[in-house]
Amino acid sequence: MKTFDDFEKILYAHSNNKIIPGLERIEKLLARLGNPQNSFKSVHIVGTNGKGSTGAFISSVFRASGYKTGFYLSPHLESPGERFTVNGEALSADEWTAAAEEIIKFIAHDEELPSYFELVTACAFWLARENKIDVGVIEAGLGGKFDATNVMDNTVCSVIASISMDHMEYLGPLLENIAGEKFAVVKKNVPACFSGVDESLVPMFKNFCAEREALPHVLTEETEIKNVKISPDGNFFDFLAPDLELKNVQTKLIGDYQIKNAALSLLAISEIKNLFPKISEISIREGMKKAEWFGRLEIISREPLIILDGGHNFDGVKNLCESVKTLWKDLKIGVVYAAMRDKNYIGCLELINKELNPAFYASTVPGMSRALKTDELLNAAKDFEWRNVPDAFSEPLDAVKKALNDGNEAVLICGSLYLIGYIRKQVRQLIRKK
Repeated sequence: MKTFDDFEKILYAHSNNKIIPGLERIEKLLARLGNPQNSFKSVHIVGTNGKGSTGAFISSVFRASGYKTGFYLSPHLESPGERFTVNGEALSADEWTAAAEEIIKFIAHDEELPSYFELVTACAFWLARENKIDVGVIEAGLGGKFDATNVMDNTVCSVIASISMDHMEYLGPLLENIAGEKFAVVKKNVPACFSGVDESLVPMFKNFCAEREALPHVLTEETEIKNVKISPDGNFFDFLAPDLELKNVQTKLIGDYQIKNAALSLLAISEIKNLFPKISEISIREGMKKAEWFGRLEIISREPLIILDGGHNFDGVKNLCESVKTLWKDLKIGVVYAAMRDKNYIGCLELINKELNPAFYASTVPGMSRALKTDELLNAAKDFEWRNVPDAFSEPLDAVKKALNDGNEAVLICGSLYLIGYIRKQVRQLIRKK
C-alpha cells in the first residue's frame, strides 16, 4: 500500500523547484498522455479570493444533479489527496501514486522538468479520465493565462472570482496586471462570469471578452441578491438573475463574503444549465445547501468557539474581519496568527487590530522556509495596541492553548492556509480530549 509520502517523493524527484511562466511543458506532457484534460466538460475558475468556495458550490450542484463530478483545487490543507476529489470523495494514495508513476514515463530526458504544480495537475487530469467523470470543476493555482490548468478544450464556463493584490512578484505590480492574467482564460463562444470585484476592472473584463469573442456576464450588473440572513448556522438569501430566480437559498458556508461566492456560482450555473439537463431547481438548492469548504471561516468547535480561516492577503483578511464582526461582534476574540514572509502581514495586522480589537498570539508554520519567523511577527505586532501583551509561539497549538486559557470567548486561527493545514487536525484532537 502506497502513502502520500511515496506520491510526493515521485513528484519532487521529477519536477523543478521553480515557477516558470508558459504552458509548453504541460501541453507537451498532456499531449503524450492523450490529452486527458479534454475527456470531460470543465468549469474553469480563477481569481484572487473566493475561487475555492465558488468551486465548492458549483461542484456540489453538479453532484446533487446526478453528474459524476471531479473537483481540482490547490493548495491542499492536510493531504495532497484533497487536491482532486470525485463526487466529493478523496482518491487513495495508491491511485495518485499509480498516476504519477505512469506520467513520469512520458517526461522526455532532454527537456526541462515540469514544475511540481504541473505534475500534480497532470495527475489530476489523468485521474479524471480514469474515473470517467462527466464534468470537472477546475480551480487555477496561480494567475490564469500561464497556469497549468489553462489547457482545457472542453471548458463550458470561465468563472472569475474577486481580484485583488496578491502574488505581485509573478503576476505584476498593478491590479490591472493581475486582472489581465486572470481574464486571459476566457474563451470564444464560452460564457465568462466575473464577480465584478474590483468594480474598476469591469470594463477591462468586457474588453477581454470582446477581443476573444467570449460571452461576458458580470454578477454585480446582472443579478440581485435580496433578503440576506447571515448567522453562525448558515446563510440565506434570494437570488435573481435573467435565467434563474431562487428564493431563500440556504448554504452551510457562512460569512458575508460567502454570499457573493454563492451568487457567482449560481450565475455560472444559470448560464450553463442548458448543457446539463439533469440540473433542476431542486438539485441547485440541494447542492448549495450541502456544499462544504474547509479552512475558510470554518467553525471547528463551538464550545469553546474556535474558528479557522486561511485568508492570507489584505482583501481576504478584510472579508474575514467583516464577517467576524457580523457573526460574533460582542465576543472577546483571541487571534492566533502566522503568515508567509512575502505577504502584506503588517497591513493585515493593522486591519485585525483595528476591526476586532483582539488579544494577539504570534506563531509560525513549523518546517516551512517561507513562513515569517515568530520574532519578526511579534516585533511587527508591537506597533499596535492589543487586549493582551502579545507573545510568540513556535508551535501553533501552544498558541491556541494559551488563547483558550486566557479566557477569550472565541479563538480565531488565521493568516495562512498553510497554518490552517498544519494545525487543523491537531485542534480537532485537542477538542476531543477536552
